[in-house]
Amino acid sequence: MSDSDTTSPSLLVRLLWPVEQLGSFALRVLDHIGSLVWLFFEAVGWVVKAVIYRRVRLGRFAIVSQIIRVGVRSVLIVSLVSGAVGLILSMQLAPPLDQFGQRALIANIISVAVLRELGPLIGAIVLTGFAGAAIAAEIGTMVVSEEIEALEAHALNPVRFLVVPRLAATIISMTALGVLSSFVAITSSIAISVTMLDIPMETYFKNMETQTKMVDFLTGLSKGTIFGLLIGIIACGNGLKVTGGAAGVGNATTRTVVQCVVGIVIADLIFTAIFFALKLV
Repeated sequence: MSDSDTTSPSLLVRLLWPVEQLGSFALRVLDHIGSLVWLFFEAVGWVVKAVIYRRVRLGRFAIVSQIIRVGVRSVLIVSLVSGAVGLILSMQLAPPLDQFGQRALIANIISVAVLRELGPLIGAIVLTGFAGAAIAAEIGTMVVSEEIEALEAHALNPVRFLVVPRLAATIISMTALGVLSSFVAITSSIAISVTMLDIPMETYFKNMETQTKMVDFLTGLSKGTIFGLLIGIIACGNGLKVTGGAAGVGNATTRTVVQCVVGIVIADLIFTAIFFALKLV
């Protein structure tokens, strides 16, 4: 047998290795997405059962408790970040707009950008780091300490008692935080425009009223709801998959933050593409 015959199989393996790794990664991603979709529909199933059957209760106190833990505690951070973004954007836009003598157009740009994109996006990123990681770590710790098995042993479904309250809390909180973020960012922009950039308040409000439409507000509102859904389902899904003790909890927390940010950006891109195709931008 020649040397070329003996080396060709190993060479072929090396050449196909990147393809194999890419295929393996794609399968893992699809499997993970499938498990999250299944978890979402299982959670929706419990909500439907609670609506139809009175004996099925989801625990209002648990949902309210999670809203306070997830949403209320994020208000200050979201407000600080949103306010800073409004100030920064207004000051950055002033010099280039001055070249065309259109400094007052700051109101037009800020209002649309914040309502459609920045408001829900800022809220989602803050909520990911503040609440998404905490939910994944909490549920992951319960998996490691076998509390999930204890619930199942007592015929208590973990999705019903753990996932649904947290998912509802992230959706409600993110929707509200998106509105709050937009309000604070626009308010800070108005403040600096009037006090430092010499834009009359009447002009700012007139330009903002001329530029913005109800669809801009509804776009941001719908994005906030979807972002909250993504954060909640990704955090709960990663938490329930924890293996390997404390190290596994840390890995799940890291994966949650990364996956939430990537998922939010992709969802935002899809939303923008759809609205652009429908000529709603």
